[in-house]
Amino acid sequence: MTKIFKNMAPYWYMIVAIVLLLIVQAFGDLSLPQYTSDIIDVGIQNKGVEHILPVKMTEDEYEISQLYMTSKEKKIWKDTYEKKGEYYICKAEDEEKLDQLDDTFLTAIFLNHNMSNVKESQFKKMIKNSIASNPAMAPMKDKIDDMSVDEIGKMLNMKFKSFQEEDDNGKKVIYVDVRPMLYQMKQTGMMSAKDIQKSREEIEKKMNDIGESTLFSTGVAYATKCDKAAGVDIDKIQTDYLWKEGGRMLGIAFMILVAAIGVGFLASKVGASIGRDLRGKIYKKVMGFSNAEMNRFSTASLITRSTNDIQQIQMVTAVMLRLLLYAPIIGIGGIIKVYQTGAGMEWIIALAVVVILGFVMLLVSIAMPKFKIMQTLVDGLNLVSREILTGLSVIRAFGREKTEEERFDEANKKLTGTQLFTNRIMTFMMPGMMFIMYSVTILITWVSAQKIDAGTLQVGAMTAFITYAMQIVMAFLMMTAMSIMVPRAGVAADRIDEVLKTEASVQNVKKPETLKEHKGVLEFSHVDFKYPGAEHNVLSDIDFKVEPGKTTAIIGSTGCGKSTLVNLIPRFYDVTGGQITLDGKDIRRISMEELREEIGFVPQKGVLFSGTIASNLRFGKADATDEDIKEAAEIAQATEFIETKKEKYDSPIAQGGSNVSGGQKQRLAIARAIAKKAKVLVFDDSFSALDMKTDAALRKELNEKVQDASIVIVAQRVSTILHADQILVMDDGKISAIGTHDELMESSEIYKDVYKSQQEGVGLRE
Repeated sequence: MTKIFKNMAPYWYMIVAIVLLLIVQAFGDLSLPQYTSDIIDVGIQNKGVEHILPVKMTEDEYEISQLYMTSKEKKIWKDTYEKKGEYYICKAEDEEKLDQLDDTFLTAIFLNHNMSNVKESQFKKMIKNSIASNPAMAPMKDKIDDMSVDEIGKMLNMKFKSFQEEDDNGKKVIYVDVRPMLYQMKQTGMMSAKDIQKSREEIEKKMNDIGESTLFSTGVAYATKCDKAAGVDIDKIQTDYLWKEGGRMLGIAFMILVAAIGVGFLASKVGASIGRDLRGKIYKKVMGFSNAEMNRFSTASLITRSTNDIQQIQMVTAVMLRLLLYAPIIGIGGIIKVYQTGAGMEWIIALAVVVILGFVMLLVSIAMPKFKIMQTLVDGLNLVSREILTGLSVIRAFGREKTEEERFDEANKKLTGTQLFTNRIMTFMMPGMMFIMYSVTILITWVSAQKIDAGTLQVGAMTAFITYAMQIVMAFLMMTAMSIMVPRAGVAADRIDEVLKTEASVQNVKKPETLKEHKGVLEFSHVDFKYPGAEHNVLSDIDFKVEPGKTTAIIGSTGCGKSTLVNLIPRFYDVTGGQITLDGKDIRRISMEELREEIGFVPQKGVLFSGTIASNLRFGKADATDEDIKEAAEIAQATEFIETKKEKYDSPIAQGGSNVSGGQKQRLAIARAIAKKAKVLVFDDSFSALDMKTDAALRKELNEKVQDASIVIVAQRVSTILHADQILVMDDGKISAIGTHDELMESSEIYKDVYKSQQEGVGLRE
């Protein structure tokens, strides 16, 4: 994980921008459920009325509404309203002030509204209780039940407002506004302020069992009723409110869209930039590896690390910046919002989170070991694929198609089996999460239904709570999804880091020396060499000198160390004993760039690059003229096939030189080294793919036209090195003899045996 974050460090400014955009996006996402709740509770249920104070009141209502108010509340009430004509208008417009007034008058207005909506049966019961103590009216007590509201009003010389509504069961019920009666009784002294206060206290005790949302809804219903009576257009208020809230939601949605696009763009850019940087670092590192490091990391593994592994990190980085950073923001924000709803159902969220974490940890613990194995299996499949594709002609020649198919099938089945296992485990993730989410929704709805019935919660608040709960659950879902992706990318990051932290065994000296002369004098002084980790030397006490204008040949049996010896010259490996000097300087004290500038190297296997013949010949010297590359081609005996091509030197070369023969590829590789005009030319068994006639012609041209370079030739055929100035006979990592052909024929039994065997094998004659 730390390695992934380390790669992000150079792009911290983009990540800061992403975090800011995610905060904006989260703010929008967390705001929308509250707007939805307001639209349901305020816009639909409360007709768009947001406060319990009427905007406009009739004079009678203004006076009678003070019935249950304390003296302090009455003073505030009178300061809040002013009379304009026959109506009283609310002066308060500031939202904060209106919220304070809602809290102040909630109890009084709730009582007021209840007394204006008394059921007929309760009304008659109140009348019976009030006349029971009056001897003159007592005989009428038994007749009250059979009287209408208007008849009772005539009897008491009062006018009661009554109206008919349907109850929850659809039954029509008559309601009566008893406040005028109570107000009159107070005015006439039949009811004292103390009685009213006592009545208020009794009702306040019952209010404790009623939810605050129900109390507030009752207050809003009172305000709506008063506004309607005063001629206020409630439908317009509702419509304006819905348009206003809908417009805000639309604006927030657009803000979320812009933020999400910005996050996606920046996250993708950071991911792509990290991928580019890692590919560059890997390439630069691998280019600095010696053969020892190349042997440690297989080519197939390096390809996988620089492609598949980097792609994993790139993808996870882009996704992580969008999801992993967003998840805690939305999760914490959702928890705060859930707490602010005051719904009292936080325990449901906690339960859901615990279940999710347990479920995910179970899946991850089963699947994670397989993810680590999978990367190794990808390496193995790439290795098999590369070997089969590069050796296809050999496979066909030996009729090994079936065997290699089985070998590929085995590697493929191992990888597929592991992938299927992890995929099957992970298929439980989404259904499991959906089950938990829907279970949470059902549980919230069930608990909310009871709270709504008890009046402690509104429908809109329930909707908002469900949305916040889903946001919190989704936040944990995002984090758990990343908990699977990140470790897998972590494995890839470890593999990449392993390459980047591997120090090349062959490195430039901190303060390299510069060659003062460029003659090409190469000298081996008692050189020993053994491969990293090996116990025994491959080369021991190698001591000889190569001079300009002279050819040094190396011959010996297979595995005697010839190629290893010449690989020490360009520092593909470093000597483990003794030293190699070039023009008097230890090659380890010279920068590798300068050293290799002095050398033209032709490996055993000719390697060409995609491009043209000309681009390949200029590979070692980009500024080589057309005359230079033509001369090099003539020396290497390559003109005979180049000139037959339609485009000649501009003829295309396919990847790896697959569109030219082995001999043509070898001659082009030799021409490339000659075109470089290096001071030291090294041919590592480079003439083996040439026929003897071409071999002889090439060596003749080389001797005549390349006279100022030191030439080192590793050869299997004696005919190739017959006229060399000095020949080194290698045997078991040591120089058994050194001299010219004639000298060695007399002094070296090994050389003499090689020469005689080749004479007999190919019919050579001196």
